[in-house]
Amino acid sequence: MDTKPATAVDPKSFQTFEEFYPFYLSEHSNRTCRLLHFIGSTLALGCLVLLIGTGDGYWLLVGLLCGYGFAWIGHFAFEKNKPASFSRPLYSFRGDWVMYRDIWTGKIKI
Repeated sequence: MDTKPATAVDPKSFQTFEEFYPFYLSEHSNRTCRLLHFIGSTLALGCLVLLIGTGDGYWLLVGLLCGYGFAWIGHFAFEKNKPASFSRPLYSFRGDWVMYRDIWTGKIKI
């Protein structure tokens, strides 16, 4: 899982999420990047719980900053690529949570 694809692929070329997800995973081959995604997603879930529990919209902002901040640090500092969320935001958001589940279930290692 720590290898890059040989050719550049345009994320906009995918017609379905099922086509997109293998590309998404290839853009997350660095273990530190995956770990940062996992941490950011976990913190974002915690902020969602706080948002629901307190009704304070502050937690929505903090959750977005945690989720995207950790992920983008992983991409720019470790993966050395541009996050797919810039070109396919909905597929990327879904990919984040599918990868998060796959990490929890042991299907993907961090």
